[in-house]
Amino acid sequence: MKPKKTITDIEFDKEANLDADLPISKTKLKAEADAQQELGVRLSDLPKDKLLKLNLPEALLTAVLDTKKITANGAIRRHRQYLGRLMREIDTAPILEQLSRWDGKHTAENAYFHGLERWRDRMIADSNVLSEFIALYPNTDIQQLRTLIRNAQKELAANKPPKSSREIFKLLREVTQAAQQNSDDDSSHAPTDELDD
Repeated sequence: MKPKKTITDIEFDKEANLDADLPISKTKLKAEADAQQELGVRLSDLPKDKLLKLNLPEALLTAVLDTKKITANGAIRRHRQYLGRLMREIDTAPILEQLSRWDGKHTAENAYFHGLERWRDRMIADSNVLSEFIALYPNTDIQQLRTLIRNAQKELAANKPPKSSREIFKLLREVTQAAQQNSDDDSSHAPTDELDD
């Protein structure tokens, strides 16, 4: 049995129907147009290889690529408006989704590099940190890493350029990427009977 509608439910239904009949405000339309224009400008900042991956319509792709050729202020403003007009004619959801994926990958990459920098700085400051790293990554060339740490400490004390510090970073990146690749390979070659359990 359905519950009876109360007076407040009926009033809410009337308000909802009234909102559906109202036209979209000029402010909202302007905000949407500005968002489309900004998306077009953002696309023009992307490199050509990424633009080609987005599968843009030919007219939009040409307009985005032409953006870099325009230098006059008035022409730039008009071209941005043209980009916005072209953007309104297509579904922008896949484009926004791909851009957010690229942004997320970039953010993850930055976090990864910052993590490597922290490991490097901790190793140079404290020799006990090396054993922590080796516990996590046992395939590390310990002797090479110790030598680089000693050299980096000497360079730091003598105010010399941080050549060894850069070498430590490169070595840490190689070791961690190799370990990640090995773990990915191991998981892809896992026996099927273990996966079924």
